[in-house]
Amino acid sequence: MKEKLSLSLVAMLLSVSVWAQKNWKLDPSHSSVKFSVTHLMVSEVEGSFKSFDGTLSSKNDDFTDAAITFTVDVNSINTDNDMRDKHLKSDDFFNAEKFPKMTFKAVSFKKSSGNKYILEGDLTIRDVTKRVKFDVVHRGVQNDPWGNTKAGFKATGTIKRLEYGLKWNTMSGSTAVVSDDVEIVINLEYALEKK
Repeated sequence: MKEKLSLSLVAMLLSVSVWAQKNWKLDPSHSSVKFSVTHLMVSEVEGSFKSFDGTLSSKNDDFTDAAITFTVDVNSINTDNDMRDKHLKSDDFFNAEKFPKMTFKAVSFKKSSGNKYILEGDLTIRDVTKRVKFDVVHRGVQNDPWGNTKAGFKATGTIKRLEYGLKWNTMSGSTAVVSDDVEIVINLEYALEKK
């Protein structure tokens, strides 16, 4: 009787551990948030944000039930040009003083094929929130030499900056100096939180 009880208890504990929620913390030293815009329709200007944070939690090993949040510090913008960075922080663009954070909260993370996913969620810039989609490649899960479990993802997408109140739009003849389209590339490495 005791043996049956012990086996039942082990089976129950195993089933709980299999379906337990796994929480992942962003590793910023192995992650990046980059963007690019077209300048005068002849070249691309690139930039990045140096300070950001995010969480991911999932019960499924394939992350299809993942709850994802992400926050970017607007004041950490860097385009390798101090004057341009100052302009981007002004009310012509982000108004970093009044709206210091950009946020993203996922509403779905669905596998499209193989290791490719579609991430959909609400992106807030300034005081505007819009539903956006990103194409995501899941690069797998690996253990590092220090006993940490890491998961990697690359997300790409395009947003319209004017829809978010990043309104500066000087024209050069019939051509916009800065494109409305902003291409976003985000590389993320998460570490599994230890129990």
